[in-house]
Amino acid sequence: MVREWDPRTASSAEIASLLATLNAVLAADLPQDPPWRETSLREYLTEVMPGERRISWIAQAEPTGPDDPGAVLGQVHVLLLGDIGVLEVLVHPSARRSGLGRDLVLLAARRVYQEGFQSIGVEVVGDTPAVAFYESLGFTREYVETRSVLDLTAVDWAELAEMATGIGAGYHLEFFPGGPPDDLLEAYARAKAEVRDVDEVELRPSSYDPERLRDSLDTLHRRGMKPYIVLARHEQSGEVAGLTEVVVPAQHPTRADQYDTIVAQDHRGYGIDRAIKARMLLELRSAEPELIEVQTWNAQANEAMLKVNAELGYRSDRDWCEYSVDVAELVHRLDPPH
Repeated sequence: MVREWDPRTASSAEIASLLATLNAVLAADLPQDPPWRETSLREYLTEVMPGERRISWIAQAEPTGPDDPGAVLGQVHVLLLGDIGVLEVLVHPSARRSGLGRDLVLLAARRVYQEGFQSIGVEVVGDTPAVAFYESLGFTREYVETRSVLDLTAVDWAELAEMATGIGAGYHLEFFPGGPPDDLLEAYARAKAEVRDVDEVELRPSSYDPERLRDSLDTLHRRGMKPYIVLARHEQSGEVAGLTEVVVPAQHPTRADQYDTIVAQDHRGYGIDRAIKARMLLELRSAEPELIEVQTWNAQANEAMLKVNAELGYRSDRDWCEYSVDVAELVHRLDPPH
């Protein structure tokens, strides 16, 4: 049984069953990733940025009795933002190769088409069955990043402390758990906007103006995801010369997600990128005692940041790809007129 599904009103049993399916998928496809927890999972599935919408469907097995809602075998949701629908599909390993994934994609594609959107994007993890699945449906690879993971139990903390102080004269670092203060939002957003990559398919868009940045931070908190910020300030001008962001999700608090790391053009060459990332790790060591890993994503062409990450101890893991497809073509391919 496949039906449209709202996590805000879903039963606790359905949320728990979806979590079990998610962890079964991780165990099969990404066995080194930590399992997710139910903590704030409903909020994670529900909360979105202003102006965005998320529509979900689940596939359930037939109930075995009056107290059994039916195990969740699959789920699809599409996030409608800007001019694109961002797709995410989960199918329990036991239900794969049954056509369920294809059926779920078709449901979402029809809705995206009806909503007037022209394209669908999806993140696809390299070396998993999802690559062949989406390519068979006509999705085209648009962008590739490399995911790297840092094992905090193997970090040389004394060496890391030296890296955190290895910054040019005239700069100082500041740490902000929860996000930057209001009086820095404009300068912070300006620093992010300076290096915006307009060629990238934005499935995880950054925030480039103060109001959107404020909304983004608020949404993270509502989803159970705590942001941490380290800034490099230029002492003479007060400008935000560099920044790095890490988010610790309540759903998997042992592994944090690195978000943007940016150094403004006029302030490059002073060791800011390595220093702010090292300072962040030192702060997280005491702020998040459960944390044992940090994962980050970098464009393969970003050799400077890949070098910094290697110096910090990150090890490359696998490719993380962004695919897209024309919605009308996808619907026609999956549901041709009879």
